[in-house]
Amino acid sequence: MAFWLIDDHTPGYGLMLRIDRTVYSEQTPYQHLAIVDTTEFGRALVLDGIIQTTVADEFIYHEMIAHVPLFTHPQPRHVLIIGGGDGGTAREVLKHSSVERIDLVEIDASVVNACRKYLPETACAFDDPRVNVIYGDGVEYVRQRRNLYDVVIVDSSDPVGPAVELFGREFYSNVYACLKENGVFVAQTDSPTFSKDLFQRVYHDIKSIFPVTMVYLTCIPSYITGFWSFTLGSKSYHPLKDFREDPEVETRYYTPQLHQACFVLPKSIEKLLAE
Repeated sequence: MAFWLIDDHTPGYGLMLRIDRTVYSEQTPYQHLAIVDTTEFGRALVLDGIIQTTVADEFIYHEMIAHVPLFTHPQPRHVLIIGGGDGGTAREVLKHSSVERIDLVEIDASVVNACRKYLPETACAFDDPRVNVIYGDGVEYVRQRRNLYDVVIVDSSDPVGPAVELFGREFYSNVYACLKENGVFVAQTDSPTFSKDLFQRVYHDIKSIFPVTMVYLTCIPSYITGFWSFTLGSKSYHPLKDFREDPEVETRYYTPQLHQACFVLPKSIEKLLAE
């Protein structure tokens, strides 16, 4: 029997998806996890009632969170992913031939296990020997590391539950410290339309720490309507002046032209960031 999932974002706005089948469901120590088959977007990962990724459009999110920072850095070898338990970001990072090792820190082992079984399109990355999965708290992990990574990617869920501390200034300071001298960092930073206060605060927190801080945007159909934001912080490399191209990296969404265009912000968002 089909039913509808309502992903509420505000008291007056939500995303409604028809669910054909619940494939798997579990209450983990951290959150409620479900794998469902949707009518419109195919199989999807849902955490605490919020859509995280779907097979129909996951490539947009994963390519944009991975390739923008990796093409900004001239030679990324060691990459840290915080979150990313579905494996999609790691899959995209592995397309870069310079990458020697990915440390992926995921707090909830059930997410990785469920995605390996039910979402092989993204979880295929976990079979690569360059991917080292660490089950633990990403906040604590970066607090204890210094000068280790060329690129850090924070592929977190929304700022609720176990992900709350991944949107704090202290965390960003520790990310800065765990990056090498010319390291690059990016985080998904939610909707600038429906999470204005969070989006603005995170930008200014990162800007107070990183010499180069820039926001870029994309649209992901299975997420809430409108822009989805990423915020990039860099110790030295500039995502527009220093980015490189590599035609050997195969993508479905990302292009060098899009890399440049995604940093062009609407005036209203520029104004929001300037406040």
